[in-house]
This record gives sequence, structure tokens and C-alpha cells, in this order.
Amino acid sequence: MNSAPPTPVQLPLMLPHRPAQGRDDFLVAPCNEEAVAWIDRWPDWPAPALALFGPAGSGKTHLLHVWAESAGAPVWDARTLTVGDLDARLGGARAVALDEAERADEPDALFHLYNMLREREGSLLLAARAAPARWTFGRADMRSRLAAAPAVELGAPDDALLGAVLVKLFADRQLPVGSDVVSYILGRMTRTFAAAGAVVERLDRLALAERRRITLPLARRALEELESEAGDADAARPDEDH
Repeated sequence: MNSAPPTPVQLPLMLPHRPAQGRDDFLVAPCNEEAVAWIDRWPDWPAPALALFGPAGSGKTHLLHVWAESAGAPVWDARTLTVGDLDARLGGARAVALDEAERADEPDALFHLYNMLREREGSLLLAARAAPARWTFGRADMRSRLAAAPAVELGAPDDALLGAVLVKLFADRQLPVGSDVVSYILGRMTRTFAAAGAVVERLDRLALAERRRITLPLARRALEELESEAGDADAARPDEDH
């Protein structure tokens, strides 16, 4: 008796995914409501700059885009800033949203950008992992000026917000999931926005590759794979005590 042929596995075609970044798509909760209030307060800021800081996936980049839309500002990655092309790149703009601010390859370019916007009575919105007062790179006068600007932390999410974020991330990718799957993931994932994004991306890949709906067994596999990979990465790191 011939056995049934194996079910073909479809190689996932990973097209670029662009999450919804509009104001109505941002979920307001106690951990971020102060930052949202500052964004809504613009242009009535007490300084030329405002810094948003917090862990990866906490919503900083989303808020940059929300503000940029209302301010008519470009959104730049600080790693692309250079002193040489800053004048041409800025043009006549009077507002800029800058992501990954503490990772600027040319800190002087960040300092010049701040000064140029201050001279134009414009605005600079920064997003970073740490508040400017804790930065150790670049000129001391740059750090002191940015440290004097308001800095607002986006804190760790609670269960209600993490659950809502999971629902939003699945919706962004047009992935139908049941509340049982969301509850299962929420009870077992690392408690960060970055982890929520990672598990949704992994489930998207698995569901596409196997042409399956997202179910509890698939969610279990995704979480186990991510946990195993995290363990392998930890094991591969050199022991800093030796």
C-alpha cells in the first residue's frame, strides 16, 4: 500500500513588512501616556528638542512617525547623518525626527543638526535607548544641551497593553488569530514589545511556509524556536569574567 505523498512545504517569500504607524494605530497606556502628551503638546515645547527613550519595541519609532506627520518632518536614522551633506539634506526643513540617536556615526552631525534647528526656531525629536543625560559619546557641549531638553521614558508594558500590541501586530500582517492564541503567547513570552514583534514575525513565517492557520500548536513551536535560539545566542557569547 502506497503511503500518501508528503505535504509540500512552501518556502516563505519574505516581502518587506511595513507596520501601521498612524496616530490612531498607537496604543496609549500608562507606560507611554506621558510621551504621547508631549507629542500632542507640540509645538509648545520649552526647548528646541525632545527626547523619547526606552527599550527596543517600546513605541519610540511609532511616535516619531506620528509626530513627523503632524510636524511635516522627515524621519531620519541617526546612523546616516554626516556633517558633509547635512545642509543639503536638511534644506529648508524646520523639524526633524531622528531615530537611533545614540548610535550616530558622526556625533558632530547630530550636534550641528540640533544647532541648525535651534537657529531656525524649529524642533528636533530624538528617539534612543537611554536618555541624553546618560550619553557618553560626542562633545560635552552637545551632551549638555541635549540633556537640558525634556526627556520622556516609555516604560515597560503591562499585560493589557502587550495583549493589545499582539492583536495589532497580527492585524498589521493581516493574520487571523483567535483570542486563545493571543492569551497563550501572552502567558509565555518575554515581557517586551520586541519579543511580541519577534513571535508574530516567526508565526507569520511558519504559517506561510506550511500553509497553515495560526493555532496553539504553531504558537507553541514559535515560542520554543525563539527560546532555543536565544539560548544558543547566550551560549555563543564569550564569558566576560574570563
